[in-house]
Amino acid sequence: MNRIAILSAFAAIALSALLLLQAPAQSPAAAPAAAPSSTVYNALLDWPWLSRFHEADLALPPPARGEARVVFMGDSITQGWKIEGPDGYFPGKPYINRGITGQTTPQMLLRFRQDVIALKARLVVILAGTNDIAGNTGPMTLEETEANLAAMAELAAFHHIRVVLCSVLPAFDYDWSAGKAPAPKIIALNAWIKSYAAQHGHVYVDYHSAMKDERNGLPANLSRDGVHPLPAGYAIMTPLVEAGIRKALAK
Repeated sequence: MNRIAILSAFAAIALSALLLLQAPAQSPAAAPAAAPSSTVYNALLDWPWLSRFHEADLALPPPARGEARVVFMGDSITQGWKIEGPDGYFPGKPYINRGITGQTTPQMLLRFRQDVIALKARLVVILAGTNDIAGNTGPMTLEETEANLAAMAELAAFHHIRVVLCSVLPAFDYDWSAGKAPAPKIIALNAWIKSYAAQHGHVYVDYHSAMKDERNGLPANLSRDGVHPLPAGYAIMTPLVEAGIRKALAK
């Protein structure tokens, strides 16, 4: 190729690039009109969904003197738990619900500073990992989940926030992600959580043993879909976590 041909090729490439830069967007997805609101999730703009509780976090006053604020960090199992308010499972307690449906541990880790540390929590209850096994944000190994749980616990400890690490609830299968065979993976993850908690002076709360059936899943009287607890399931979980919170605060 001679020099004139090379220059012509470069000119054509440059002109094409210029036209592409000046061309209007071809679809709304290519150029979103606005950031996601607190009730609408857009993974491209806000993957950890920091906007979900952003306004609520800013509006929350500092803890009162002597108040032991507890933040529950988790996914839909935590979100569906009536933690706050006089008609909830913990009436009169300074407990804050920061569960978001569908979330995995890397998403929770990214919002941990905003939704736990910045709230001046005295203690955090972490219940996470089942959506990692389901592959909600892509394939993950148990070691990756464990690293994220450890990172949240380390952040909490560094900021003098006491930690309650909860076992993942039993699940035989996921109706939205079938075939993942979660039951043995959950047992293995829970064994690690229990060991990690003991090694680092955190409190471990075992929901799994109290709720599993013969298949290491959630029985029908505790869950409609085998993953999310019914009120009967939360009624089992509530005194267990309350005992864990008391133990951690007494340390």
